[in-house]
Amino acid sequence: MKLFFASDIHGCLFSAKRMINAFEQSAADYLLLLGDVLNHGPRNPLPKGYAPMEVAELLNQYADKIIAVRGNCDSEVDQALLSFPMMADYNLVLLPTGQRIFLTHGHIYNGDNPPPLRKGDIIASGHTHLPVAQWQGDYIIFNPGSVAIPRNDYPASFGLLQDNRLSVLSFTSDELAMLDLSLC
Repeated sequence: MKLFFASDIHGCLFSAKRMINAFEQSAADYLLLLGDVLNHGPRNPLPKGYAPMEVAELLNQYADKIIAVRGNCDSEVDQALLSFPMMADYNLVLLPTGQRIFLTHGHIYNGDNPPPLRKGDIIASGHTHLPVAQWQGDYIIFNPGSVAIPRNDYPASFGLLQDNRLSVLSFTSDELAMLDLSLC
């Protein structure tokens, strides 16, 4: 199973199209959206190409492949435009290895405020817009960065889980972070 992670689209149509193109090229089984899908939020700049209704229309074409969680900028009004559920604060994915991926945006649960986890489980979140793939204590922190509004001079990025390897990649295929789960 191959999983594609994306976060913090913030209603940017250009970034959403680029993300969908990368998702299709990756041949991933599922697109995991880690929140802040349509709204730019009051503390973020308005992204160039801000078009939340068009982003919703694009994503709805992939509704049967999307697992999503709510970000701090997402609301019930946003959910009304989407054909897939995205209002849960978290979701769980069980890997064939028995590891759990705890999907969340990161504004409630995160490395500093984790949910109950077992050794080797993964917290996958967005929110900080910073790419991360690393151990923190007994669990793994994974953040695909931001599709639309990257921070700290990082490029826009997404994440992949394939062949027991968590990777954060820029849209130019540069690897920004990586963790080999087979070594866990």
